Amino acid sequence: MSEGVNLGVVFLCHNELEVAAAMVRIWHDGGASVAIHVDQRTDEDAYQQMQNALADLDRIVWVDRHKCDWGMFSMVEATQAAAQALLDGFSDVSHVFVASGACLPLRPVAELCDYLRRHPRVDFIESVSARDVGWTIGGLNIERFEHYFPFSWRKRRALFDLTVQLQRKLNIRRRMPRGLVPHLGSQWWCLTRETLYAILTDPRRSEFERYFRWSWIPDESYFQTLTRRHSTRIESRTLTLSKFDFQGRPYTFYGDHQEMLTVSRCFVARKIWPGAQELMNGFPKDLGPEHIGDEPDPGRIDRLIASTVARRQLGRPGLYMQSRFPKKDRENGKTAGRYAVLQGFTDLFPDFEEWLQARVDADVHGHLFDRHSVEFLGRQRVGPGGIPAFPECRDYDPHGFLTSLIRIADREQVFQFSPRDTQDMNWFMVTDPNAVIRVVTGAWVVPLMHSDMPFDDIRNIAARLQHTELEQLKIMRSVWVKADIEIWELADFVARPAAILQRVVRDLTPGSWPLYDQPPPLRDLDQLGRFLQRLRNAGLQPRLMGGFPATRSEEEWNV
Repeated sequence: MSEGVNLGVVFLCHNELEVAAAMVRIWHDGGASVAIHVDQRTDEDAYQQMQNALADLDRIVWVDRHKCDWGMFSMVEATQAAAQALLDGFSDVSHVFVASGACLPLRPVAELCDYLRRHPRVDFIESVSARDVGWTIGGLNIERFEHYFPFSWRKRRALFDLTVQLQRKLNIRRRMPRGLVPHLGSQWWCLTRETLYAILTDPRRSEFERYFRWSWIPDESYFQTLTRRHSTRIESRTLTLSKFDFQGRPYTFYGDHQEMLTVSRCFVARKIWPGAQELMNGFPKDLGPEHIGDEPDPGRIDRLIASTVARRQLGRPGLYMQSRFPKKDRENGKTAGRYAVLQGFTDLFPDFEEWLQARVDADVHGHLFDRHSVEFLGRQRVGPGGIPAFPECRDYDPHGFLTSLIRIADREQVFQFSPRDTQDMNWFMVTDPNAVIRVVTGAWVVPLMHSDMPFDDIRNIAARLQHTELEQLKIMRSVWVKADIEIWELADFVARPAAILQRVVRDLTPGSWPLYDQPPPLRDLDQLGRFLQRLRNAGLQPRLMGGFPATRSEEEWNV
């Protein structure tokens, strides 16, 4: 022990008593006195085995056992009893440290004592005004002091919630004892003997206990509040590394956290997985005389946990999985990366896919959502990530099909789309900021014009495709659009195909202006104006192609 500092440890445990016994031995061998409280509900045989395992230690004391319930005053009573036993049994104890069976000393006990010696008369206890706390879970900050909480939150949740609701409705408020300002903080504190003695012998102790007995989670408020009444110097922080997730549950440290815990230079870590033998064998770790004075620095762990919490709450962009399937429009990104949807181009340019593949750094697929096939690049039967080219598999979960493809591929994905394809993904794509959508409306009429089908069939198909594309355009022009969308009518595109193609390639290759020798061969459009007129004569009004005169000379088409 450091000169002038003798550490006493309030040791609370209720399970894994074999591991707890090993922790007690670490504290004792480091020179600390230990008062052990084991939950009364713990199996008696396990308790006797723990006593036998520690029978050779002289500076320990076994405390009368209480039945401890999480969130109830019994936790405070167990801590009070162990603290009183330390003060009564070891007159040389100068500081009292609260630990549990899941708390592992990371540095030698002597280094902790040296740290306390360098901070004389300081009480290390997280103690923040209840009105200013921002970390509590469940909406109960000041309410945990104002209402009565007679029922266990874990064991009798329905009654717990009912009593809270009734007290809110009836405006029942308890009054804080005179002279106290409610504070909250971690239950893992280290107090000087003087402060702890003053708390335990306070003339108004019975009054304070009556009040806190009906509070919620008093082990995080009783000592934190009363220390403010008696301490002369408070460091509002804990010397125990204890982190909680967004649901208020403590994180558990495992064997692969050894390096991270070492770098933190914290004195104690909670909560350690009982099976983490690597940690128990590796700690406490002495890094040598030059590191004795290191300040605890949990910043790296804080940053890691912050990113973990964000990952847990938001997920990874575009990743959907059984254990975390987000609600619609609450995703952390619908897809994992940028992708492009091109509509109408393959109707105008038969070799468009091959031409575009040679000019962009992307995988250029065909119609991935064709009703009868899945046209992966090169018409492979198995796409990236082992995704099968079966429309039945795709249509079972089209959203999962697209998001999996984009996430698994290491390059940008480009695919063709058409009113002939399945339309289940329209809203998904137009509300996805990662989507780049380029559309030539009415281009589907060109393959129809060149088909050998009977004209009545062509007219019926044209009516259906036009209706489908009009519905598409309503979605693309809605106020909910987040995708990068650009639309050209067929006539506008045909008037300047080279310029628009170059623009499309540029949009797919940000930061550069692509140069190429010539656009791909365009289908023959000489008779398109006359074909559209035939559709009008058959009672169908073409609405998506723009202005094409019924008759045009060959020279007029050469633009």
